[in-house]
Amino acid sequence: MKRYILQRLIISLLTIWVLVTVVFFLVRLMPGDPFISEKMTPEIRKNMMEYHGFDKPLHVQYFQYLNNLLHGDLGLSLKYSNRSVNTILAQSFPISADLGIRAVVLATVLGLFLGVMAALNNGRFFDYFCVIIAIIGVSVPDFVAGSVLQYVFGLKLHMFPIARWESFRHTVLPVVALSLNTLAVITRTMRSSMLEIINEDYILTAKAKGLSDCEIVTRHEIRNAILPIVTILGPITAGILTGTFVIEQIYAIPGMGRFYVSGINDRDYSMILGMTVFYGVFLVAANFVVDIIYGFVDPRIRISEK
Repeated sequence: MKRYILQRLIISLLTIWVLVTVVFFLVRLMPGDPFISEKMTPEIRKNMMEYHGFDKPLHVQYFQYLNNLLHGDLGLSLKYSNRSVNTILAQSFPISADLGIRAVVLATVLGLFLGVMAALNNGRFFDYFCVIIAIIGVSVPDFVAGSVLQYVFGLKLHMFPIARWESFRHTVLPVVALSLNTLAVITRTMRSSMLEIINEDYILTAKAKGLSDCEIVTRHEIRNAILPIVTILGPITAGILTGTFVIEQIYAIPGMGRFYVSGINDRDYSMILGMTVFYGVFLVAANFVVDIIYGFVDPRIRISEK
């Protein structure tokens, strides 16, 4: 198991390094620069380029950024004066994480329930109902679902606020909109995995031994069928926690999305790099944790290591 963890750790570190390298050079290849403005004179622009080190050769900037990154410094924002990317992330990420965690919990709990019930009622009305929900959840983009929920439950029915992040009622619509796609993926995956498990020989043996249906489902079918969910839950969780940008824009939520979008529009190199690297590290870390959990959940990995 130690060797398995070490291999995954090395792969994770290499992935982060490749991500940082590719994003750094891609950002520098963007047309224009952050200081192009009608109000900025050539002298001021030159001073700003020197102050932020953009006048140095590209490879020097790259190694300087790597050095700063190793010390946990993501640099100063080029748009927000005297504010570092670390400070902005510290203020905005908790809001995005709060929204993402609520969406992950809702999607996971409801998705597992619908997937299990759909498999147990295979070919019946409830199964078709769950399949329709899964198709709609996968097909409809977040921004469409968010806008529809705003219009129906906010403007027409006046059940929930249509924007901002203040009370529990303000969180309902964005959480539902953000969780729909993940809910559909988990429902469909759990249903397929359950249908495969139901026909396995050890399930038939358990039935022949006289075990109750509830015991078979909870101890044998769900326990084995949930392994694919554990595999996909890592990247899905990381994607939701840091990928709430569209929903945050629709519902005027002061999370990472607002700063990331403005950073792209303003060519804020530090903001784009910082947000992207933060997202990438978060995603790699989530995958690493899931790999470790999978090693403990799946005994075949422990056996192969021995």
